[in-house]
Amino acid sequence: MTTAFRAVLAFTLLAGFYVLVGLFLVAAIFFDVLLLVDFHANTVKFAIVLTLAAGALVRALVMVSRRRDGEQPGVPVGREHEPTLWQTVEDLAQRVRTAPPDEIRLVAEVNAAVSEDTRFLGMKATRRRMFIGLPLLQTLTVDELRAVLGHELGHYSGAHTRLGAPVYRGRVSLIATVQGLRNHPFIQRLFTWYAKLYLRISQAVSRKQELEADQFAVAIGGRQAMAGALRKIHSTSMGWDLYVSNYLSLAGVGGFRPAAVFGGFHALMSDPERQAELARLGEEPEEVSPYDSHPSLAERLAAIEHLPEPQHVPDPRSALTLLQDANLAVHAVERSMWSAEALTSLRPVSWEELVEQGMYAGRNADALHDLAMAGQQVMGASRPYLDAAFEAIARGRQAELEAKLLEQGWNASETLLAGVLGQALEAVLIQLGEAKWTLSWSGPSKLLFDDGEEVALSEYAAQVAADPAAVSGLRRWLGDHGMRHDYVPMLEPSVN
Repeated sequence: MTTAFRAVLAFTLLAGFYVLVGLFLVAAIFFDVLLLVDFHANTVKFAIVLTLAAGALVRALVMVSRRRDGEQPGVPVGREHEPTLWQTVEDLAQRVRTAPPDEIRLVAEVNAAVSEDTRFLGMKATRRRMFIGLPLLQTLTVDELRAVLGHELGHYSGAHTRLGAPVYRGRVSLIATVQGLRNHPFIQRLFTWYAKLYLRISQAVSRKQELEADQFAVAIGGRQAMAGALRKIHSTSMGWDLYVSNYLSLAGVGGFRPAAVFGGFHALMSDPERQAELARLGEEPEEVSPYDSHPSLAERLAAIEHLPEPQHVPDPRSALTLLQDANLAVHAVERSMWSAEALTSLRPVSWEELVEQGMYAGRNADALHDLAMAGQQVMGASRPYLDAAFEAIARGRQAELEAKLLEQGWNASETLLAGVLGQALEAVLIQLGEAKWTLSWSGPSKLLFDDGEEVALSEYAAQVAADPAAVSGLRRWLGDHGMRHDYVPMLEPSVN
């Protein structure tokens, strides 16, 4: 089945989807009118089901039609600001025999992409955009980036983007329709089957188009450059996901954000242990699905090996050299990642301080506060003394403490009290200046004493939570670290 035929079939299925919706509307109207003309009890069931289903269909489609694309991501760069980058893109566009984009935007993604605003279901193009991920500029060489940009421009040359917008909206409409029919399981199954068929065909078209665009990439940069770019993008994408989930997720916690987003990412990707970890992950077999929009890395690399090698002059410089001022571009893209409210309300700090403050706020602050409050409530203390919680444990009232913690939103578990107690004890050491959370690009952040020894209190906290007699030893240990018996937790940590 050729790509062109698949594309026509996908577009036909998209049109058929709206026909199917129309048939349900007509059927609902028919049975409703039939009830008015000749009422029968058996007809009521069909009329109610079809009318409710038709209403759900219309509601889903109306919601999709009201969605707007909104602002484009990233930062636009004009020819006057980035003449070298623009000249590179325009030269590549000429080589693949297509018009250059009307707009280039730098984005905070491990990706490069093109889009095309169209009218009349893709028959007329109105505006072209190219998106270049700043992490790619940090990672790729000029040769590799030229190959990637040639791939993207190849989508224009192959007219792949013309039907991109209507096909994408078709996917959104189908998914929204299936979700909107959750109260109508039989009809939902019908539309689910239709959606799967449409997605399988349209995504098969997308995968074929990616392989076609790779041919343009190799013709521009050569097999080695494109293969190297694909491997680096694969590794960098995994690194970016790890960076976002383990590090950038601290942004906003405690009222802080990183002052150098891409500086942190560069540090993580430069760490030898992380490099080895990402290399191991990259060797694992990829999961493939008929609903994937891109072929697997292995399939693309295998296809590239069979393409002819062009003659070209190698350029192993960093892709950042294509920018007039890399630092200025980095700063602009970083600002685009935050909302206007975040830019004004979150204080930019170093990664060391962000980890120190963010880990405390995310892991320790609530535990310390809530355990002290639970102790006050159980023991009837005048203030939320942490020692009141210790006294409740000493008197065997752990169940009452756990009940109060549950009321404060903690999840029930067999180790609830021990877990909260351990995190609260960490908080005490931090507030007393005895320990602090320490940044590590090689792995998770660690809570360390001043001498570098890691704080490990989980087993001790479990022992105290289970044994009232152990409370006296806990009090002595905390006293040795400088905690008074009338200690009342501060709302914020005392970080040196």
